[in-house]
Amino acid sequence: MEPIIVKYIEKPELNDPVLIEGLPGVGNVGKISAEYLKDKLNAKLFVEIYSKYLPPQVLMRGDGTLYLVKNELYYYKNPNGRDLIILVGDYQGMNSEGQYELSYKVLEIVKEFGTKLIFTLGGYGTGNLVEDPRVFGAATDKDMVEELKDYGVYFSPTDPSGGIVGAAGLLLGLGSVVFDMRGACLMGETSGYFSDPKSALNVLKIVDKYFNLNIDLADIELRSKEITEITSQIKEEQKQEEKHEDLGYIG
Repeated sequence: MEPIIVKYIEKPELNDPVLIEGLPGVGNVGKISAEYLKDKLNAKLFVEIYSKYLPPQVLMRGDGTLYLVKNELYYYKNPNGRDLIILVGDYQGMNSEGQYELSYKVLEIVKEFGTKLIFTLGGYGTGNLVEDPRVFGAATDKDMVEELKDYGVYFSPTDPSGGIVGAAGLLLGLGSVVFDMRGACLMGETSGYFSDPKSALNVLKIVDKYFNLNIDLADIELRSKEITEITSQIKEEQKQEEKHEDLGYIG
């Protein structure tokens, strides 16, 4: 088989579309954000991407049927501005070659539709429970950095210290170098221990405001409150364990 198979469902006419990526990653922040965006905007599927760079696996649906793992592109015609192309999927590429090839193929596809701007969404793992997640940013140019600061995005000279790994970084890197596209990565602060809708909510608030989408955030706000309760419980348990350990030194 070909390394990457692209199946077009349709080829819509789009207005200066922005690519928004949200594949599985740290805390699944990007995936939660992009899937929520897709669902709330009723975005339409127009491309399916199959590849031997994805895991050799099929997944089960609730009705007992199965499907081959894939990445998908959805489009949304935005009445308040430029249209969106949303990249979601079951997995990212399994190795470096796969990451590069899949990212390059996505960029080739969206270029056909006139994309010049990319926003990638992901998580910034801290290894600690986070009460009020900040949204870290990295951009392809200084103008974008200054613009996003006005939306509350935090830019650090040192974090993330290891750079941005995977599609969230490669789409911007290849996009700027090879395809003359500009863009930014929005990374919600997260422990990385579990799927984090609380962090995704803060990322979505920025995306919503930046692109003037007016998304209904009620459902993810509810999920965010549930995570807050869980993290509070975990922290309380940790405090109790620390007290118990301290008492062990007495007597």
